[in-house]
Amino acid sequence: MLLLLGLCLALPLCAGSLEEARGWGDTPEQVGLRVPRQLRLLQRLKTKPLMAEFSVKSTIISRYAFTTVSCRMLNRASEDQEFEFQMQIPAAAFITNFTMLIGDKVYQGEITAREKKTGDKGTAKRNKTTEDNGEKGTETFRASVVLPSKDKAAFLLSYEELLQRRLGKYEHAVSVRPQQLVGRLTVEVDVLEPSGISALEVPRLQNSGHRGGGGGGGARGDDDLEPPPSTVINQNETFAKITFKPSVVQQAKIAQNGILGDFIVRYDVNRDQSIGDIQVLDGYFVHYFAPKDLPPLPKNVVFVLDSSASMVGTKLRQTKDALFTILHDLRPQDRFNIIGFSNRIKVWKDHLVSVTPNNIRDGKVYIHHMSPTGGTDINGALQRAIRLLNDLVAHNDVEARSVSLIVFLTDGKPTVGETHTPQILNNTREAARGQVCIFTVGIGDDVDFKLLEKLSLENCGLTRRVQEDEDAGSQLIGFYDEIRTPLLSDIRVDYPPSLVEHATRTLFPNYFNGSEIVIAGKLADKGLGQLHVQVTASNSKKFVLLKKDVPVEPREVESDVPGSSKPEGGGQDPNHLERLWSYLTLKELLSAWLQSDGEQDRERLRQKVQALAVDHRFLTPFTALKLRKSAPQTATLEDAYGVSAATGPETVTQSLRGAHLQPGPALKKPYDPRIRISKTSADGDPHFVVDFPLSKLTVCFNIDGQPGDILRLVSDHADSGVTVNGELIGAPAPPNGHKKQRTYFRTITILVNKPERSYLEITPNRVILDGGDRLVLPCNQSTVVGSRGLEVSVSANANITVTIQGTVAFVILIHLYKKPAPYQRNHLGFYIANSKGLSSSCHGLLGQFLNQEARLTEEPAGLGKSPAKPPSPKAGELSQAVLKVKDHQVPVVWKQRKIYNGEEQVDCWFARNNAADLIDGEYKDYLAAHPFDSEMAFGLRPSRGL
Repeated sequence: MLLLLGLCLALPLCAGSLEEARGWGDTPEQVGLRVPRQLRLLQRLKTKPLMAEFSVKSTIISRYAFTTVSCRMLNRASEDQEFEFQMQIPAAAFITNFTMLIGDKVYQGEITAREKKTGDKGTAKRNKTTEDNGEKGTETFRASVVLPSKDKAAFLLSYEELLQRRLGKYEHAVSVRPQQLVGRLTVEVDVLEPSGISALEVPRLQNSGHRGGGGGGGARGDDDLEPPPSTVINQNETFAKITFKPSVVQQAKIAQNGILGDFIVRYDVNRDQSIGDIQVLDGYFVHYFAPKDLPPLPKNVVFVLDSSASMVGTKLRQTKDALFTILHDLRPQDRFNIIGFSNRIKVWKDHLVSVTPNNIRDGKVYIHHMSPTGGTDINGALQRAIRLLNDLVAHNDVEARSVSLIVFLTDGKPTVGETHTPQILNNTREAARGQVCIFTVGIGDDVDFKLLEKLSLENCGLTRRVQEDEDAGSQLIGFYDEIRTPLLSDIRVDYPPSLVEHATRTLFPNYFNGSEIVIAGKLADKGLGQLHVQVTASNSKKFVLLKKDVPVEPREVESDVPGSSKPEGGGQDPNHLERLWSYLTLKELLSAWLQSDGEQDRERLRQKVQALAVDHRFLTPFTALKLRKSAPQTATLEDAYGVSAATGPETVTQSLRGAHLQPGPALKKPYDPRIRISKTSADGDPHFVVDFPLSKLTVCFNIDGQPGDILRLVSDHADSGVTVNGELIGAPAPPNGHKKQRTYFRTITILVNKPERSYLEITPNRVILDGGDRLVLPCNQSTVVGSRGLEVSVSANANITVTIQGTVAFVILIHLYKKPAPYQRNHLGFYIANSKGLSSSCHGLLGQFLNQEARLTEEPAGLGKSPAKPPSPKAGELSQAVLKVKDHQVPVVWKQRKIYNGEEQVDCWFARNNAADLIDGEYKDYLAAHPFDSEMAFGLRPSRGL
């Protein structure tokens, strides 16, 4: 989708002067090398217009994002200067408005029908820098103007997009590339999700690998998910506000040239796992369907790799490395084959083979020996791959419920065999017959991406462009990860025809884990009470049929949707669900136009796109953005266009939150990934803390174990089915300390026996979840997984939250050291956040105290009415008392202890001597034989262990 905007053709001030005007970056390069640096800097400052402000405001409402970019410029030179406003926007987004203020002149944008004869010419353009089937990558919007001497200018650009769910997360990216340091730079993102926000994260600034300069790029590291400096996150259950406001100094530390990178917000939502999430507003509805916890469908996959001469060097090496990783990721029920192609088609096996260690090894050897040579026979390679898959199905060698895929990688254009693009598309379409989905990857800048895009569109696939940079291998693996786990096939969503009009696409060939199916439409009756929804699909085990009558509560939007001007004749702007419906409808019409071959069909689709885009003010290939000069303005930008024009769609958020949603809890303080939880914990050396909330007492003790010991922390195997053990690791004691060594928790293991058995092994680097399917989750990436009543949420490099049946929750803090001292080790802290689901028979070093109370029987002098806060002892003295817990009389002393990684101080009564008088039995009674040992001691009800 290439959009070229004739902005300067509509601007009198641009006419005749653009070719004559000198670019603001030309002068420094004409200065001799001997001119002092200070003088060159002054000349550059004098020549280049100053950006006084750059602000971006995004409001995301139910995955639909409104974004407004505001930029203010000042020409300090004594002559007129040309300035080019640039903004990278997501390729999937539609521009809805562009407005300029030059001095006291206002040029207001208007979306109009594009005349067929006008072509694609103009000086202000929207140029693609990376394409992805209209779904990923960026385009650059450019507008050139001549800024009068000593005058000011302001630019306002608005665009909208529906966020795509990939790998279980929505991602909203804002380009922060003002090309210079800015006095006032602000990015504000508001997220409103009525179903609830989960797993919100803001990683460090990212920079596209193919763009030079700037600071955000590079390989992902452990600090990748740390928010950029000056980022503030406020969040409650359904609403989040993220603000990025770096000072000039902070900007300079990131990139002195003003190319900071992409500011990214990722999140997911809470969702109903049956029929999905259906939202209705003022006669429009949207249906989000994203099931999980389904067994994956078997895959029949053919990897088709370009090995022509143009793939020599880095491209082929990175592709091979990525395929090695992908082959290891195949499941035992999958089947696969490999084709290398140049001017010859080289097939590894004459049929698809099952996934076995030997076959994976042999496949890697075959890929390793591929060498670049010859031309590029795209048609022949595709025909051979499709024939392999069709033969497999025809000979009944495959399960009926499986998915046939081709992953096709190339870096060029067809040069051998059939080279005519329409014929290649026709041959592929006829051979595949809708039974084979083709996923194409274009490597580098010389690839025929339009061909790959149409191949995928016409054959139920996706396409992705991968840049030739150091991250190309991970880009390939990331693309495969999106399609590695098909959960459903042949999905059909039905609504009563008499109740729903103009629904978007309702048939989908496949659903992949971590993605989302989105359908929008109009309701025939705004006063409808409920909507019947039926979903049919196939998964690996059975035919799936879901039915539900969804309550419909019509709502009215009381404020205008910002980001676009009002239609002529007044009236309200449409609500965000209407915008979402029109966005999806336009995307589908444009895809149909791209696939259509008949001239009449293409013209009919063009007219449909044009009418809908003009009506809803979307810039498409068939509409144009014209700037009309308005009357002179003396007011400020905000006064002239209202707050929403300058700062984004604040009003619609306030309306939806205030008028139509139940008020959520107040916004929290700035986001802190180390969440606040119960004091009951075992952390550090290890130091144990037990909170008795009814008695308003806190007790603490130490356990001096030996490296390799496995301590029983919570033992409730017989009742709730929960067991938690912690394995110790040793380290030298600090110099001048009273201890001979330190011990920390290296591993926390959790056994859950009800309703089905699951095993969790947690270290500072990874989480292994084995509950039938084995999952390995890195601790430096935020993620949430769950099944059968067990949910594991990883907050990158901060903590892991384990929730069991909604009634038991543990939080494991991750302690990492960048430069550890000899006595420091990366380790874990264990905290009990919710113990309601644990029984009264629960035991273990912490578990034995969960259903008990404590009281002081011998109180220190002057204790008064607050046993939790005795008076401070005199110098050299200890405040002492006797504590009664269960049948134990325990001498204790007053102490202060830090928890939550030293971020909070706790006042507690300390039990000495390894808590010998406090705990049941002896230390050795709490030693487990192995990490998942669930045997119980002390004559309590025994269990059968493993």
